[in-house]
Order: sequence, then structure tokens, then C-alpha cells
Amino acid sequence: MAQPVRVAALALLVGLIAGPATAATPVVVELFTSQGCSSCPPANDLLAELSRGKGIVALSFGVTYWDQLGWKDTFASPAYTRRQHDYATALGKRGVFTPQVVVNGRADAIGSRRSDVEALIDTARSQPAGPPVTVTADRITIGPGKPAHPADVWLVRYDPRTVQVPIKRGENGGRTLPHKNVVRSLVRLGGWNGAPTMIPLPPAQPGLETAVLVQAPDGGPILSATTP
Repeated sequence: MAQPVRVAALALLVGLIAGPATAATPVVVELFTSQGCSSCPPANDLLAELSRGKGIVALSFGVTYWDQLGWKDTFASPAYTRRQHDYATALGKRGVFTPQVVVNGRADAIGSRRSDVEALIDTARSQPAGPPVTVTADRITIGPGKPAHPADVWLVRYDPRTVQVPIKRGENGGRTLPHKNVVRSLVRLGGWNGAPTMIPLPPAQPGLETAVLVQAPDGGPILSATTP
């Protein structure tokens, strides 16, 4: 009975954000993956394909819990593993797995199941829009809104290239696997409580792209997102 209550609470939070969905509000597709997982390459390929779609922010997060099974993921971070665990709790899951896709922080699917992932994206496009978010060279500006609770503002820096990674051991040993939109840093810059907010934007490392997420805490829904 706990899960329907949680879903209802999340729906209430989203419903308190005024405004209809707009084409300018991208859908955030997060893949939790590992180079040591033999089921992950098809999900990596699907994420790369989705990254070329209009109105989608596709992000690849390497997790650490496969590292002890023969191959240490070269992109993994404990912060990304914690993020996935937060989603597991918020979505009422018993645990984490790879490959997992989470769409707008609201629903998940097995990352290699194209029809399921595309259905979640279609649903996300019809959800209410959150506060307007703009990014310039040196600042993030978030417009007004009426959140049920203060939200977090996350800065994501990711590599937009397709990176070929030779895997020497583990389940994918001997293969060279492509990775795209690999997240290289995830930083909480501050909060948003409904009032217009400006936050300084740290400079990016050369070659990395930027995404900004306004998200309910502890793995809650992503209310708004943007890329410059």
C-alpha cells in the first residue's frame, strides 16, 4: 500500500507546478549502466540514439557496484550510484540494477527495452512544465513557480562525444564498447523554493556539455531541465 501513496504524493508535487508542458521543456533520460555488465551495451546504444532526438537530454551514469566483478568502470562514480539508490527508494524498488533508465525522475524501465523507454518519454512530454530555466555563460536563472517543497538545482557536465572503451576483463572482456553522453560530474549548486533565482555557473572543462536539472529532493521528479 505504500507505493500508491508515494505515487500520489509525487503526482501532487508535480501538479503544484503551474503551466502546461511545452516543446521547450526537454525530457531527461538517465541511463544507469556499467562497462562490466553484459546486458548494458544494447542500452548504451539506445541512449546514443535517443541523444540525437529533439527535446531529449540523454545522460549516461556509470555505477560502481559492478567494479568488484572483474572490471572497474572507467566512468563510474559513487555519486552516480547514490543517485540510482535514491531513485530506487523514491520509485519503491527493492534495489538497483543495470541497465536502468529513469525518465524525468518519475518512472523507470529496463534500459534496453526500446518500446518501454519510448512510452515513458511520450508520457513525459505531456506532463506539466516546471519553472523556466535559462543558462548563460556565467549564470543559471530559474523563474517563479509553486513547488510543494524546495527543490535541488543540479549541474551536470557530460561528454557529448562517442567514446570507444576497450574492456579487458569481466563479462564484456575483449570487446570495445561505445559510450555517449557520459556524465563526468554531478554537482548540487543550490536550491529553488519557488522564487526567481539566479545561481553562478562554474566554467566547464573543455569538451564537456552542460545540463541543469531542477529536481525534487531525494530522487524525486525532475521539475525542469535545460541545456544551453
